[in-house]
Amino acid sequence: MSAFPRPINQLLAALPAEEYQRLVPHLEPILLPLEEVLYEPGGPISHVYFPNKSVVSLVTALEDGAMVEVGMVGREGMVGIPVFMGGNTTITRAIVQIADGAIKMKAEVLKAEFNRGGMLQTLLLRYMQALFTQVSQSAACNRRHTLEARLARWLLLVQDCVQSDKLELTQDFISQMLGTRRSGVTVAAGTLSRVGLITYKRGKITILDRKGLEASSCECYRLIADECSRLLSTKHG
Repeated sequence: MSAFPRPINQLLAALPAEEYQRLVPHLEPILLPLEEVLYEPGGPISHVYFPNKSVVSLVTALEDGAMVEVGMVGREGMVGIPVFMGGNTTITRAIVQIADGAIKMKAEVLKAEFNRGGMLQTLLLRYMQALFTQVSQSAACNRRHTLEARLARWLLLVQDCVQSDKLELTQDFISQMLGTRRSGVTVAAGTLSRVGLITYKRGKITILDRKGLEASSCECYRLIADECSRLLSTKHG
């Protein structure tokens, strides 16, 4: 049996031992550099990615050059859902927002394993539901809630992915992901900083008071987090 280590990624870690070992020869540990584009809109998806502590944003690019994040993938999920849905292309761009490690697999291998109907299929379908919850709730949040609450929600989701209080994120990047002006992010981050929830300096955000940040967020963070936990917390092996 291979000595390939059990991964940080929660989808792979939740697989039964036999199913995981079947995948081991096809798993490639890699580093995902900051701002690397994993796939472009309309392009074929040749590989899928299971992040460890890296975070990948799924963004929609508009004709005027603006980008808006429509989904976020961290250690709870996988980048490349269209592969097992049968489409193999998407209208979104997948771009690394926080650099770290991931597990890479050929799309054709994932599709074959998914079609076997084992636990990987079950987990991926659950994850797709969790991601849909994130996307739909974030859409409502971006339309109805204040920028301060939206920023708090977004930072909490990023922290859940990386499991660290220290986040390397520029205000330019955050403003693109939230679909707002940089000046708005500056004001919202300043408000959270003044009440002692975060610090921000030279592209580094430190979360000082997570409970306080949750209180400053709208209900959307808790709805997204609870649904993800409900769908993906079951352990197997």
